[in-house]
Parts: sequence; C-alpha cells; structure tokens
Amino acid sequence: MTTHPEQHLQLTTVDLRDGVRIEIRGDLDYLSADVLMEEATAQLADRSALTVLHLGCADLHAVDSMGLSALLLIHRRITAAGVRLHLDDRPANWTDSSV
Repeated sequence: MTTHPEQHLQLTTVDLRDGVRIEIRGDLDYLSADVLMEEATAQLADRSALTVLHLGCADLHAVDSMGLSALLLIHRRITAAGVRLHLDDRPANWTDSSV
C-alpha cells in the first residue's frame, strides 16, 4: 500500500489480486487532477499484467471540470491498454454510467 499526500487530495494505492485500487480522499480539482493522473499512469506503466483499475470514490468530496477531465483521460488510457476501470463507492449524486 502506498499513500500519496497532497494538500487537499490524498491517494492510497492498494494491490489487489487482479489489479490495483486507488482510494481517493478529498477534492479532485484543478490543483490535484494531475496527481491522480500521474498515479494511474504509473500503475499502468509499472504493471504489464494489470487487468483492472479500481478508483475508490467513497471519500471523494468535490470534482471540478479538471477532475472530470482527468477521470475521462484515465478511462481512455487504460481502455486503450485493455484494462477495465471501476469507479467504486461513487457518491449518490453521480448518475450510473458504463465506466
């Protein structure tokens, strides 16, 4: 397990049997979106056998347009690599999607 502190965003990366889970705590916004992008990209690059990436959203507070852009870019990158993305424990105000 690896924890990446940021002023208002904390990421905790946990190895799973079939993939990786990145727990997101705080705000995913203009100031912090790159931190999540870098972590997801690093996990993809470091693990050639990665089949699934879980993003834990239970403690995700606010998401601005840059945060949303980061989530979309992560989705594109890992899908191109043949990896599935799961947004776990999404806030109730998020609508269902195929992501």
